[in-house]
Amino acid sequence: MASYELSAFDRFYDVSLVAAIEQVAPCNLNVGFWLRDPNQLIQYPELVTSHPRQDFLWEKTCYEIFIGVKNEDYYREINLSPSQAWQAYQFEEYRYPEDMPPQAAYDIELVQLKRTHYGLNVSIDLGEFMTANNLKWSDLFIGLSAVLDTSKGLHFYAMQHSGPHADFHNKRDWLHTF
Repeated sequence: MASYELSAFDRFYDVSLVAAIEQVAPCNLNVGFWLRDPNQLIQYPELVTSHPRQDFLWEKTCYEIFIGVKNEDYYREINLSPSQAWQAYQFEEYRYPEDMPPQAAYDIELVQLKRTHYGLNVSIDLGEFMTANNLKWSDLFIGLSAVLDTSKGLHFYAMQHSGPHADFHNKRDWLHTF
């Protein structure tokens, strides 16, 4: 298991966020997000009763996983809400196609999504995505990020921010490899 302290793009230090990622054979990925919010600034969306796919989750508190493929342009984006809603998107290359909402990806399955007292845990099945594209774990690299809606505004957390603007789609900032 690898862990990463995610940093806020705007150097917002009132909330800290750590993410851990673990490959589970043969094709499952487990990710945990741990928040430290001593002043209870985070604003959470209302819980839903099941795990529906919903768009525009990034407009509120939302955790994100980006899955890149070495030497390829295409990638996947997975949005995970503390409401327990989720969505997966497919891109052919950097932010393309430009549809809004983006095109849903149905080659990634949610196994478990659970809001916890410290953050969020998720298990996703990448089997169909990996099989259809003939991928091994060593072909993948992962970006972990979050949009945190606080009483002091939206804040953007990622493994690193290498551009002049917060941009979770920037593959240079996807640091986890297998």
